[in-house]
Amino acid sequence: MMAPNSKRCLGPKVYPEVPDGGWGWAVAGAFFFVEVCTYGTLKSMGVFLQDLMEEFGESNSRVSWIISISVFIFTFTAPLSTLLSNRFGYRPVVMIGGFLISLGTISSAFTNSINEMYITIGIVSGLGYCLTFLPTVTILAQYFSRRRALVISASSSGESLAIFAFAPALTTLKVHIGWRYCLVILGIFQASVIGWGLLLCPIIIEPKLVKEDNESDKDSNSLKERQAVYELENEQTRTSISSGVSEDSGVTSLSASNLDLRTAGAEKKAPFEKEVQDKEGQEPSHPTPIKEKYEVEQAEVEAVLLKPSSPSLLDFSMLKDGAFIWYSLFGLFATLGFFAPQLYVIELSKGRGVESSMASYMLSVMAVAEIFGRLSIGVVLNKVSCRKTLVLLWCVVFMSLVLVAFAIVWEFWGLVVCCALYGYFLGTVGSTHIPMLAEEDVVGIQKMPSSIGVYVFIQSFAGLAGPPLGGWLVDVTQNYGAAFYSCAVGMGLSAICLALVGPAKSGMCRSKSKNKSKSTWEEEEEEERMSHDNNQVEFLEMDLASEDSLVRKSLDGDNSSVI
Repeated sequence: MMAPNSKRCLGPKVYPEVPDGGWGWAVAGAFFFVEVCTYGTLKSMGVFLQDLMEEFGESNSRVSWIISISVFIFTFTAPLSTLLSNRFGYRPVVMIGGFLISLGTISSAFTNSINEMYITIGIVSGLGYCLTFLPTVTILAQYFSRRRALVISASSSGESLAIFAFAPALTTLKVHIGWRYCLVILGIFQASVIGWGLLLCPIIIEPKLVKEDNESDKDSNSLKERQAVYELENEQTRTSISSGVSEDSGVTSLSASNLDLRTAGAEKKAPFEKEVQDKEGQEPSHPTPIKEKYEVEQAEVEAVLLKPSSPSLLDFSMLKDGAFIWYSLFGLFATLGFFAPQLYVIELSKGRGVESSMASYMLSVMAVAEIFGRLSIGVVLNKVSCRKTLVLLWCVVFMSLVLVAFAIVWEFWGLVVCCALYGYFLGTVGSTHIPMLAEEDVVGIQKMPSSIGVYVFIQSFAGLAGPPLGGWLVDVTQNYGAAFYSCAVGMGLSAICLALVGPAKSGMCRSKSKNKSKSTWEEEEEEERMSHDNNQVEFLEMDLASEDSLVRKSLDGDNSSVI
């Protein structure tokens, strides 16, 4: 693999093909810390749930709207993130997003009501999460091809490590300094995203044409020259025939045609003489016009092939794709089970008799299991030969069953097992559902930059409804297990939608194949008709040549008789 052709360390990285490494490892490291500062901190906010309820005298559902609004803005503004990234580049968008995340978290420490926190963490930080996360995962997918699933899964483990570290650390820290100062420290830490955004260098793929040996080049040029001369003969012959039609005597036109053919024959010898001179090591006496023209045309074709195509700013045409629609519905319903369990698992554990100091470790158990889930799914997706969406489907099904189990078990170790299983399958689903857009099973890498914003935008509505729905069920039933039932229903519906992605994609492929075969048949029919016309022209040329020879013989006989 060639090194990037870049004079500056942070300039665009130019490769002849997708590097599957190179500067992509630096981008993977940046994505790791972006995960820590976005999803990692967002899912750790559950440690402040009881403090906020006591501070502002609000119910579960009211406090849960903070996370809900943040997730909604995170996903609802995804098209804006896509548009800004395609217009201004990934780096400045991510750096602005890091500033907004830090600003929203720090300012929330000075709020006096829950409504103010809706604005600070919900809107400001939520917008920052969107501008930070989506551009980073998009550019990371462009640096890798064969290792894409494994690298993205491993890099996204930053979210799990953040939950593992933040949950007990923030629980202990808030006892000594209070929840407000905890948010200030968290916001200062999130400002590091601005620095990590500098590493998101754009990637440029400029494929190099494979050069053949000198003999192959000469033979190819010679063949092109012969073809050009042959076309010139046919063109001149047809021109002379059309000009001779208006003459009174057919002999005049035939003589002119014969002279043109002799002139073309003389021109035809020049390329071949030049080829012989090249093989003998001699310098050609003068350049060949046909070869110069061919070289110019070839250079123009290469320039067109190497010209990078700019993606559309926002592509809503994906809504016509049946596979993309079903996959988006899968993401919509799956989002119901992404945030509510982390928000309520601590209070659920306390309600089942677990001590408060031990309940916070439930999030840590989830985080550790989630790391293994993210790493294992990356390895599995790199090895399997079947559709990768089928692997994701089985993970979603098992995750739904685990969510149901949360509402059934009552003892400490039962909750630990549920947290471990949920964390594992959450890692498999959470780390792959967005990068899976790059696979041909869904939309493909070419359409991913424009479709990712639409996909996450559709998820936004479930992100808005998930936590408040769970909080409302808790307030009505006075049982935190009810929130997990709503998550299980959402994951079950997402499994149905994901199962329909494959049939929808197969139906589209068959439709495209049918249209392609029809167009191919029409092209073959057109080529056959053109070949038939060319044969008629060649037959006419042969007849004209024979008649020309007969006329010349008769003229020579007359001249000899006169002598």
